[in-house]
Amino acid sequence: MKSKVRKVNWRLVLPIAGLLVGAGMIIGVNRVVQVTSTDAYCQSCHVHTGADEAWLQSSHVSNESGVRVGCADCHLPPHGTFKHFRTKVHTGLHDLYAYHFKDHESFDWERKQQLEHAVTIVFNESCVECHQNLYPKGLTDDGGKAHLYYEMNAEKLELHCINCHLDAGHHLPGYTHQKMTGIPVSDKSPKEVFTEPTTVTSFEAFTERIPNTSVSFQMIAVEGGEFRMGSPDNEPLRETDEGPVRTVKVSPFFMGEIEVTWDEYWTFYSQTMSEGRLAPETVYANNASNTDAISGPTPPFGNPGQGWGSGDRPAITMSHYAARTYCQWLSKVTGKNYRLPTEAEWEYACRAGTNTPYFFEGDPKRFSSEGLRNRIFGADTLHISSHTVYAINSGGKTQEPSNVKANPFGLRNMPGNVFEYCSDLYSADAYAQTEPNITDPKGPDSGTEHVIRGGSYLSEASDLRSAARTFTESEAWLRTDCQLPKSIWWYSDMKGIGFRVVCEP
Repeated sequence: MKSKVRKVNWRLVLPIAGLLVGAGMIIGVNRVVQVTSTDAYCQSCHVHTGADEAWLQSSHVSNESGVRVGCADCHLPPHGTFKHFRTKVHTGLHDLYAYHFKDHESFDWERKQQLEHAVTIVFNESCVECHQNLYPKGLTDDGGKAHLYYEMNAEKLELHCINCHLDAGHHLPGYTHQKMTGIPVSDKSPKEVFTEPTTVTSFEAFTERIPNTSVSFQMIAVEGGEFRMGSPDNEPLRETDEGPVRTVKVSPFFMGEIEVTWDEYWTFYSQTMSEGRLAPETVYANNASNTDAISGPTPPFGNPGQGWGSGDRPAITMSHYAARTYCQWLSKVTGKNYRLPTEAEWEYACRAGTNTPYFFEGDPKRFSSEGLRNRIFGADTLHISSHTVYAINSGGKTQEPSNVKANPFGLRNMPGNVFEYCSDLYSADAYAQTEPNITDPKGPDSGTEHVIRGGSYLSEASDLRSAARTFTESEAWLRTDCQLPKSIWWYSDMKGIGFRVVCEP
């Protein structure tokens, strides 16, 4: 008898086979994702052992709850989302390429631990997935206010958890985010205590001494003269607010050799700190002559020096108002007339007799890290790095002024290290509002923001040109300040700002 051959029901087999293959792929992919998300796997590719050690010392590992948070928990979006998978693939390919084809010794690890980089590799949604209760038992009043401010403004202001908790995942020595108590210790050994300020009898450089302290600083005599202020239309990388070029005469003045240092600023802070003193508006309204009546800064949250060191490093994060108050205090304790430089004085001093883009030779296009050619073949960094601190040589933080050469007038780091306040109000067309020939201009009569000059430790070479100008952004620089009212003394979101002083002869 002939046996019957049963036909395969492909309509049934193919879907089942497809489901099995699909399930196998999902299980396999999920397994690959799990294996490649372990801390051991991450650390097998990342060659920065310091980051691993700092993670082990952080509150995400060393805490009372016993919960241990790993690399993927912070550096990838929440598990089970398409964004998690997409980010993992992108990051993984980037890291594999860097591991196999880049020189690990060239990696700037200090820069990568700064907030500016951290916000690009830490995801808020991952933070709040674990920290669903933002008001746990034991939270301080200040912490509660900060978290309420975050909930109300996170999306609108693009706030990040690590704006306040930068050290949560990796321990950062010296970092803190609470109201500062005391004053950071100076990096320098104590010296003799001065009883009197310096007496100036001639127009030449002198060392100013702050009475009843061991703090002193160098002032450079800048002869008056005439120069062409602004940049010509053909200057590479210029901006429109740098013109039209005009002829400006400036009178002689003294200028600080370097930016106001932490040693100088902490002296001012210790003698004038606001708590228990008169309100600032009261001091100015009464034109108080008693230095004890000058109201200085309130205690900042965290260390405004970011733990980078004090001593001769430039003081940073203070507001324009705070810088003006410092000058008022310094004038009272020394008997001289200290103030912020005008924009014209600043550019005249920075140029130091030159009319080229920088006070040293060089083409901004060759110095810049932008542009296809320089990205492929590299920018000319050796020459410019010897004259100023900027993005390429800063390591992501301010540096000692002695690291660079002075300009022909004897002034250091005017192009970089930190942005510097000027006394002028900012206007994009300020130069067009005046005569083509002018003496000692003071800037526009009205405006909401002030001029800042020079670049910072994060600036590109184009921003270091002598004519480059920009302005304060007071509202944006207080974005994460959760105090009501916001501080008039300290910026919460601007680390690269400082100032140098001018003294009238």
